[in-house]
Amino acid sequence: MTLPASRRHFLQLAGAGLALASSGLPRPALAQPATVAPPTANEGAVLLNFNECPYGPSPAAQQAARDSIASCGRYRFALAGEVRDAFIAQAGVPADHVRLYPGSSEPLNRAATLWTGPQAGLVVADPTFETLGEMAAARGAHVQKVPLRSDGAHDLRAMVAAAHARPTGLLYVCNPNNPTGSISPADELAWLLVNKPAGTRVLLDEAYLQYSEQPSLIAQVARRDDLIVLRTFSKLYGMAGLRLGVAAAHPERLRELASLGENPLPVPALAAALASLRDPQLVPQRRLQNAKARQTTIAWLGKRGFDCLPTEANCFVVDVQRDGAAFAKAMADNGVVIGRSWPIWPQRVRVTVGTEEEMARFRSAFAKVAGVPA
Repeated sequence: MTLPASRRHFLQLAGAGLALASSGLPRPALAQPATVAPPTANEGAVLLNFNECPYGPSPAAQQAARDSIASCGRYRFALAGEVRDAFIAQAGVPADHVRLYPGSSEPLNRAATLWTGPQAGLVVADPTFETLGEMAAARGAHVQKVPLRSDGAHDLRAMVAAAHARPTGLLYVCNPNNPTGSISPADELAWLLVNKPAGTRVLLDEAYLQYSEQPSLIAQVARRDDLIVLRTFSKLYGMAGLRLGVAAAHPERLRELASLGENPLPVPALAAALASLRDPQLVPQRRLQNAKARQTTIAWLGKRGFDCLPTEANCFVVDVQRDGAAFAKAMADNGVVIGRSWPIWPQRVRVTVGTEEEMARFRSAFAKVAGVPA
């Protein structure tokens, strides 16, 4: 089984042509993936490469999805309203500031279509989730990549300076960042919002925030018209294959996103999401599970001389002290598929946090490949 190149990449680029077509803009050739397809996974391999939640949907969410199948002959718009209402009750934002999508890929894809182009550049961290940059580049936008700080966090002041240096339509912050899991604290993000160019919109991707104790900025959308916050059920809630996400923003920004077309939402995903939101123990329970498995493995690596960047997500980046692509292939040959390296970091690889059993298999394979004590 050959695995795809990166999280959300296929969905992003598949939607790009539709979005560009509906915008009336010319469709340039889409950028080729910046990544190389990871090694082939053998049957029974441990998959620690796509930042998926190893636990899947909660038992209640699974049952709700199964129960919804009989009603999937209908669009169930009212169910979508229930999910929205449950979400806004927790997030503390007005109903007209929230819109549901089949995953957070779609609003991210639309943001590139709407707010980047030849006269409106994009500022991103390097490395970060790449597809927005690929989409913007395909539209002829200048993509300014700002290296992360030495601790793996966004260099927000350098990103603001880059946004001022040339016309910038969009500034993207993934918080916690993918691949590092690093956090941009709320006070630093507040500084960014005050000091960025007035005409630049900020796209804040909070796909991994529930793994962290850091506060969300989602409530800020009720007071600003230049901030778009994305959330997803794909990560902590374990619904990557079910596809449901949220865009929160000023109603005018949501209308712009909706101008590229709308589609009904998948009923099983809505049912599973509602059950997940109604479980007050699910987020803290999974946050604790993830942190325990992550910290145990990072401590193990540190004792053997392998440094990891600080992380508060369900992934971490480790310096393997050799070619990262070759190391990942050797790990796959030993039954553990990990993430990849980046041009800016050829010796660092990303690892998704799995179950405690999966991380034990990771440590065993790592010891064998790296030649260190198990």
